Amino acid sequence: MLRVPPGERAALAELDTSATPGGPSGKAAGTEAIARMAAPLADLQERLYAASTAGDRRRLLLVLQGMDTSGKGGTVKHVIGQFNPVGCRVRAFKAPTREERAHSFLWRIEKALPQPGEIGIFDRSHYEDVLVPRVRGLVPADRVERRYAQINAFEKALADDGVTVVKVFLHIGYEEQRERLLARLDDPRKHWKFSPGDLEDRALWPAYQEAYELAMERCSTEAAPWYVVPADRKWYRNWAVGKLLLERLEAIGPQYPPADFDVQECRKRLLAT
Repeated sequence: MLRVPPGERAALAELDTSATPGGPSGKAAGTEAIARMAAPLADLQERLYAASTAGDRRRLLLVLQGMDTSGKGGTVKHVIGQFNPVGCRVRAFKAPTREERAHSFLWRIEKALPQPGEIGIFDRSHYEDVLVPRVRGLVPADRVERRYAQINAFEKALADDGVTVVKVFLHIGYEEQRERLLARLDDPRKHWKFSPGDLEDRALWPAYQEAYELAMERCSTEAAPWYVVPADRKWYRNWAVGKLLLERLEAIGPQYPPADFDVQECRKRLLAT
């Protein structure tokens, strides 16, 4: 995976979407490595949640972005599935509703943020409001420009309040997307996943790639960095995102809170019953 340095642009066309940088030797090894992550991820999540009961405000927000079929939903299923759902808050963002359009573009995002001790996962996010409007010309260009600064200020405020923000662009190849879209069309069980609008977005592929590059250039910061994960190989995508979450949770280092009662006295009372 690639961490995008602040102020630099990731040349997406030059990045191999089928590469496995730093990953296991193959699919079998990758599957085993993902399985080994399950226990430490679950342990860290439990500690994060437990710490919040004693006033620790820290939490983690994973933002997943990518072109259609890049695997945002699959990542949620295979990686986030390692966690206890009680401590997770998953939200998929579609086109804004009439009520959401009546507010700032960050209004619906703020309502979906994880609470202290939780792990939040966004399938698409506030970045849709600089990607789609820029490509399709839905709002004035100067308003889109202002949104980059608003996003940076928003994410900095989150970091200052104890949120570890992890933003991942799942980088799928043009040919790989065609194969995945064809698979959806060829399987009646997957027709619900397909929309003719997917073809409209595919026709705008170069413009979307440029919009993503610009969003990452403007909004990859020390407080909330962007990571590019090659997504043609699903096992590598899952391994890379899992490893990233493991590293970030280890950096948070949550600990179980000490008892605020007399443990021995309570044990003595319990044994006497």
